[in-house]
Amino acid sequence: MTAPATMPAEDVELLRRAEQLLGEVWVSGRHEVATALRAADGSIHTGVHVEGSCRRSSICAEGVALGTARGAGVRLGDVVSVVSVQIKPADTFRVIAPCGVCRELISDYSPAATVWLTSPADDTVVAWRALELLPEKSRRVW
Repeated sequence: MTAPATMPAEDVELLRRAEQLLGEVWVSGRHEVATALRAADGSIHTGVHVEGSCRRSSICAEGVALGTARGAGVRLGDVVSVVSVQIKPADTFRVIAPCGVCRELISDYSPAATVWLTSPADDTVVAWRALELLPEKSRRVW
């Protein structure tokens, strides 16, 4: 996909990494998502959605990417940017918004992180701060 002009080069790299990963694992007819995130130290961590036989057992790509970063020693408060992609039925990549659970998870640990998503209003790819995706969110100290 064409990266938006407002997306910084380091976030375009996240987009490309997520697209590459999803292109490698994608199975037609399944809900497939790949995420790439960047930490303040410049490291990039990825994850893919793992679909279970019942929705509750599925694990989102964003959570997998956060877990991968944490396993690599990244403090999750140091996550600065997140990009998730999906392949739509027309076989094209599309930046998608995190689900509600992933919005909670990202904003719990990385409230200031930039999260890229496609605006439902006009189909443009835009950036939001993680905490802005959940107005009036209860805050916890992790």
